Amino acid sequence: MLGSSYELTPEYMMDVLRLASITSERDAKKAGAEVVKQSESAPLSGLLYPLMQALDEQYLDVDVQFGGVDQRKIFALAKEVLPKLGYKERAHLMNPMVPGLQGGKMSASDPDSKIDVLDNPDAVKRKLKKAHAVPKVVEENGVLSFVEYVLLPASRLRFGDPKFVVERRDAEPLEYTNIAQMQEDYRNDVLMPQDLKPAVTAALNTLLKPVQDEFEASKAWQEIETKAYPPPPVEKKKEKKKKDKGTFHPKKVEAKPDGHVEGKDKAAVDVGAESGAKTMENLTLEETT
Repeated sequence: MLGSSYELTPEYMMDVLRLASITSERDAKKAGAEVVKQSESAPLSGLLYPLMQALDEQYLDVDVQFGGVDQRKIFALAKEVLPKLGYKERAHLMNPMVPGLQGGKMSASDPDSKIDVLDNPDAVKRKLKKAHAVPKVVEENGVLSFVEYVLLPASRLRFGDPKFVVERRDAEPLEYTNIAQMQEDYRNDVLMPQDLKPAVTAALNTLLKPVQDEFEASKAWQEIETKAYPPPPVEKKKEKKKKDKGTFHPKKVEAKPDGHVEGKDKAAVDVGAESGAKTMENLTLEETT
């Protein structure tokens, strides 16, 4: 659903003003502290953003809002202010903020910082191969974080208990049931990036395959994906214009058998009959005695 389908209605805008009348500047800034850019002379839009996100719960008619832990202050604001407008209080679910594969925060605008559910095996391999994973450094390590927050929890579905196996070319495989032991081995260089990345690649592709198989078999899901993420418009190739300028460009004329020319650029090249005769006279070889 597009936000503009309800955010531009008189009812929604009236509720924005009602919330603005009961929310202090301090509370609005606090709510958006982790998701809105902070500055000394911030625009009013930064204060309205948390209020609008709170109202979205009502106008989208949801029972639960899901987001990262960076949204928790906005969630707290929504729980406090919506009942004051006579609307019900919603539940909120949060997940940890997983570091991106390129280091720092994972970003939707950077495809290489994340793994999409529909990424094919080659795309997953490419992203993991170029992922930022400094040896012996656990902090901000997106590859290790995928194991901690995705692969170890998901492995319960396959094995009943958390389990992650790292195959090694010249040594016995490493098997982990918790992230703490894995992080310790990584710090001590027992577990190295060149072994970790292929193991994570294989585990992610195994996890994604049944989901992607279901997607490929469902026209309905494919249509939904196209509607949600429409492909960029195809740009038409610009036709190269034929250049017809410059001193040395051939002129548009046609030479006739008698020596005169016809065509669009006749005036530019025609030296006239008299000049032509003189030119020919100069080119005639004189007989010598």
